[in-house]
Amino acid sequence: MLNKKTIDDINVKGKRVLVRCDFNVPLKAGVITDENRIVAALPTIKKLINDGGKVILCSHLGKVKNGPNEDESLAPVAKRLEEHLGKKVVFAADDEVVGPNAKAAVAAMNDGDVVLLQNTRFRKEETKNEENFSKELASLCDVYVNDAFGACHRAHCSTEGVTKFVDTCVVGYLMNKEIEFLGNAVNSPERPFVAILGGAKVADKLNVINNLLEKCDTLIIGGGMAYTFLKAQGKEIGKSLCDDSKLEYCNEMVSKAEKLGKKLLLPVDAVTISDFPNPIDAPVEIEVYDSNNMPSNREACDIGPKTQALYAEAVKSAKTVVWNGPMGVFENPTLAAGTIAVAKALADTDAVTIIGGGDSAAAVNILGFGDKMTHISTGGGASLEFLEGKALPGIESADDKD
Repeated sequence: MLNKKTIDDINVKGKRVLVRCDFNVPLKAGVITDENRIVAALPTIKKLINDGGKVILCSHLGKVKNGPNEDESLAPVAKRLEEHLGKKVVFAADDEVVGPNAKAAVAAMNDGDVVLLQNTRFRKEETKNEENFSKELASLCDVYVNDAFGACHRAHCSTEGVTKFVDTCVVGYLMNKEIEFLGNAVNSPERPFVAILGGAKVADKLNVINNLLEKCDTLIIGGGMAYTFLKAQGKEIGKSLCDDSKLEYCNEMVSKAEKLGKKLLLPVDAVTISDFPNPIDAPVEIEVYDSNNMPSNREACDIGPKTQALYAEAVKSAKTVVWNGPMGVFENPTLAAGTIAVAKALADTDAVTIIGGGDSAAAVNILGFGDKMTHISTGGGASLEFLEGKALPGIESADDKD
């Protein structure tokens, strides 16, 4: 159920509020190089402060393979939060997360104070969703708020386990926005509804393709995964990416689209190269070939101009568009034209445009189209699982509205 209680539905004055944020920001020599995730969390944090809650923030950062370490500490996040909020943020630097510093800091809190816990993944129990750590987190609070959509597809202690030991569990503004946009797009879109899927592998999007075919009016396939579809149709794809184990699946999806009366669009031409660039943004020489006439010694790395026009035309009449995955190797300027064309088509439409996080979100931001989109998801993996129709633990564990 997607109709969840939010921070607007509860009174937090004088209560200890544990907020799961997504502060998994990129760091270079201890300096945050992209603070979009911090900024995205501010509305929820400010609301709870203004309502008189005692705000305890937690998040993971990185994958933490070798235990607690300074490079993956949330200390730089605490500093930036102080600057954004204009008030003190107490950083509880306990490697065990819920340690003496955290307990003392929470005990000393006044209404409106803010404490940030250390990286939740410094505890190995976090990703295993072990009960002992979930109980420790719950012991700090009276209310739990999940505002970390980017982590809500994982059943971890700080996203799902803790909710079993806290009576009031709601979602924050960012999480609620994701639920509303993605939920409406998938379950009750304004039509025509166009879904665009890119990226490298069919295997990554098996269930997404299957689910979206039942929901959308037109499904557009681009990126490396398109060439598995083309090979399944008996076409020469040269050295292009292909998952031979999914050829039958691709033909099943083409048949399914026909039976459901849905359009399934594949590239009609491709930008090809002789060898993959190293580094990825190195200069490359390109040749464009129709999909029916691709040489055996070249690799398709972007959709061609005819396909760009075809896909842009399909978007033009849409009322709802969901896009997940680039059309080619957009990190290379020479191979970014297809992704740019799709981004521009979305920017020029009046449709509700939803970008499903990950590489497609990075692409529209890098290419300067971010402010033209209705909604850019903060979670690549989470949005993908949402589009698959999966139940996400971090959402399911929040309280439903009556």
